[in-house]
Amino acid sequence: MSMATMTSEETKSNVVKALDEIRPFLQSDGGDITLVSIEDNIVTVRLEGNCIGCSVNQMTLKSGVEMTIKKYAPQIEKVVNIT
Repeated sequence: MSMATMTSEETKSNVVKALDEIRPFLQSDGGDITLVSIEDNIVTVRLEGNCIGCSVNQMTLKSGVEMTIKKYAPQIEKVVNIT
């Protein structure tokens, strides 16, 4: 296993841990979040349920999701949501 592969697996593991920390808050509002991909230190997620079309979802994405992911995986540059 190359160093790059190990690092990307570790990054994915840390991003998943961050999403697991965030998920209960989203679920309490009837939403959810799914990891779509991690490429070039950019995490792509899909906000689901009540999070779709919610007026605060961009704020949630930046202040909540991105901040938490960076806590676990500081190399991540940004988080984007696909609809």
